[in-house]
Amino acid sequence: MTYLDHNTYISLALEEARLAAFHNEVPIGAVLVHKETGEIAARHGNRTITQSDPTAHAEILVIRQLCKDLGSQRIPDYNLYVTLEPCTLCAAAISFARIPNLYIGALDKKGGGVYHGAQFFDQPTCHHKIHIEHGFMAQDCSQILKDFFKAKR
Repeated sequence: MTYLDHNTYISLALEEARLAAFHNEVPIGAVLVHKETGEIAARHGNRTITQSDPTAHAEILVIRQLCKDLGSQRIPDYNLYVTLEPCTLCAAAISFARIPNLYIGALDKKGGGVYHGAQFFDQPTCHHKIHIEHGFMAQDCSQILKDFFKAKR
């Protein structure tokens, strides 16, 4: 498989977000991609309700899956694509997994932990600094959340 562009991987994460919304979960999706080959190694959407697990965020689920598949606690050969800025919990997991690159769709002023809130990767206690980019399909990534919460009201 050839390496696809960032928007294509974010589109795949959006598919996972749509599936999460179908299951009445907050529509956030994540995809882990091998940084050299572009192979998609794991993809998930949020499952906190269906799994009765407050840590079953999309990012955590893809990290758990790939680490289990590889039999390793660290996955430094994989990049992470997410539809929404990770919360602090997920930022910590990304750091502990030693993921080198994080690509974000929309930013999250209210619950994000990368550019907002705790700004996890900027803290002196963060031992693994990563490369971060954002703004990939931001409008689409933001709109799915707006539509989901609008329908809830």
